[in-house]
Amino acid sequence: MSSEDFPTDRPAVVTCGLPYANGDLHIGHLRGYISADAFNRALKTLGQQSAYVCGSDMHGTPVAVNAEAEGVDPETFALRWHDQYQETFPQFNVEFDNYGHTHDDTNTALTQDIVRTLDEEGYVYEDAVLVAYDPTADDYLPDRYVEGTCPYCGAHARGDECDEGCQRHLEPGEIENPTSVRTGNPAEYRERTHKFFRVSEFADFLTDFLDGLEGTSNARNQPRQWIEEGLQDWCLTRDMDWGIDYPGSEDEDIVLYVWVDAPIEYIASTKQYTERVGAEAYDWAEVWQHDAGGEIVHIIGRDIIQHHTIFWPAMLEAADYNTPRGVAATGFITIDGKGLSTSRNRAIWAKEYLEEGFHPDLLRYYLTTTGGLQQDVDFTWTAFQEKVNGELVGTIGNFWYRSLLFAYRNYEGTPDVAVSSDVEERIEGAIGAVRAGVNDYSLRDVGLAATRLAQFGNEYIQQHEPWKLTDEDPEQAAQVIRDCVQIAKAVGVLLEPIAPDKAQALWEQIGETGSVADAHLEDALEAPPRTFDEPGEIFEKIEDDRVEELEETLEEKIAAASEDDEDEGASESEAETETDDTADDEAPRMDDDTELEPLATDRISFDDFQDLDIRVGEIVVAEGIDGADDLARLEVDIGLETRQVVAGIKRLHDLESLPGTRCILLANMEPAELFGVESNGMVLAAGEAADLLTTHGDAGLGEKVR
Repeated sequence: MSSEDFPTDRPAVVTCGLPYANGDLHIGHLRGYISADAFNRALKTLGQQSAYVCGSDMHGTPVAVNAEAEGVDPETFALRWHDQYQETFPQFNVEFDNYGHTHDDTNTALTQDIVRTLDEEGYVYEDAVLVAYDPTADDYLPDRYVEGTCPYCGAHARGDECDEGCQRHLEPGEIENPTSVRTGNPAEYRERTHKFFRVSEFADFLTDFLDGLEGTSNARNQPRQWIEEGLQDWCLTRDMDWGIDYPGSEDEDIVLYVWVDAPIEYIASTKQYTERVGAEAYDWAEVWQHDAGGEIVHIIGRDIIQHHTIFWPAMLEAADYNTPRGVAATGFITIDGKGLSTSRNRAIWAKEYLEEGFHPDLLRYYLTTTGGLQQDVDFTWTAFQEKVNGELVGTIGNFWYRSLLFAYRNYEGTPDVAVSSDVEERIEGAIGAVRAGVNDYSLRDVGLAATRLAQFGNEYIQQHEPWKLTDEDPEQAAQVIRDCVQIAKAVGVLLEPIAPDKAQALWEQIGETGSVADAHLEDALEAPPRTFDEPGEIFEKIEDDRVEELEETLEEKIAAASEDDEDEGASESEAETETDDTADDEAPRMDDDTELEPLATDRISFDDFQDLDIRVGEIVVAEGIDGADDLARLEVDIGLETRQVVAGIKRLHDLESLPGTRCILLANMEPAELFGVESNGMVLAAGEAADLLTTHGDAGLGEKVR
């Protein structure tokens, strides 16, 4: 791992949380896989050697339960889903360099070797643990067979994770008021001997690891709370017969916890890639070996941050492997403001999207450029249409077609003149924006760099009106069109990570050969071919009547889901179990039934709103408040003066990186004193991650929000 900007001279690997081989994929899952694919492609455009690997997570309780219900063995059941995923991902232009699964020989051998190393190095011990037991079924219950109350926040929780509340990992025996999912009866705790990993010994290492970790702020800051509260050792084994055996154990009813072998698949899949292409082309050891220090980037769902920033790096360090350079955690997908629920069909399925006939690049663009990577995205067909028609059709497609068609009809291709310095400088600026976006882990900035360059192209051609210049000033007309063709090529190169098929279509329309995926950013400035054929329109507008039909279908689906919610209200435990059994994936889990807060029913008048003095500000100082776990002291420049504000963002943001950040401040908030520090205003933020509100354009400091 390095702290140099990408590209580096060390190979990189990009991974995404493994899909749990237990059900259909939906757009919530796809957000993670598409984002990781786009990031990997973007790295390659920078000239970074990189591979994208993943695999299906075959083990765990839900697979065993659902396989039993179907009357097949777990391996047969999981392999069926694994095969389906391998067919589905390419349909969304998600191209893995290697896609394996956790039950194959490579991962099994590597997992047992790493666990054996942990044991030999003294990081594993045996201890008695309370395990839930179902006296009716006369059986010990693995994590997902148990539900109850989270001991930390009081929310309803699964046996291994507080998925509805604080999202903590839960050890066996921690959950309160345990209930057997199998029979619905109260469970009781009995002692069993299990293996534990000494995670608590790695607190100092993990603190240093987080200090240097890149990615999204939620992935860096949320784990600090768990370290500060004291790390608990991690139970490595479970009472099951489906999974990877603990090395050397003769107990057939004990296997490794699924979260041991699942992340090791990242290494196993990279190793399989090397075995296929040869170490000269890509050497897995140069990435994963401790001394080699390759660039490892994980793109995950925010509900599995703890696994990737606490357990996983501790295990890698203990086994003498390289640790991640970056962990980027995506936000959730909601549908019309409600969380996805696979069990209640409140989702837009991958196959459903494809059956509607939409090109996969449209969804790729929507998911990567709508909000930041760690922000939640609310999907509606109307918002999808607006994004496609406004940016892809109206901006990029419009510029491509009008400029290339004019070039073909008047010059049979690219006019034989040099690009103007102003346009060359503008393209260089867009290239710089992509570089910055990659190093900031901002796919939105990567994608919008291409869109904004096309917007400039539209303004450029409209301003110079080459259709008038062909007679009045033919040399100037040729210059304008030469510039536009160069801009079009640059937009295609920049857009490839986000919309690879559409970028390839443009690449071919301007007469280029080979694959645009092989182009680097600098190729955006290389002259296009002298001649090319008549272009066609690459993007197609989505009509209103089509969206109305889709929205109506979606509303019917959501209404049906709401009716199911009411019908199942009396048996909430059963309903939640069904959701978990179909959704225990390691990808960004988007089927969580957590819903947004309802809209306020009490309305305020326009005059009341006018009474709020909301100003554009810039944070100039950000520091933690001694003795306060969550509070930070900010100094915010609002143009007319600098205000001191106390905000509850200490654990949710990297305070050192905040100075220079634009924010929105409620200036006429009554002063308050918190932990002895006066707060003279309130910084506005959204969601549990305290996403700071800012401005889209260049509003000046102190300007009022109206």
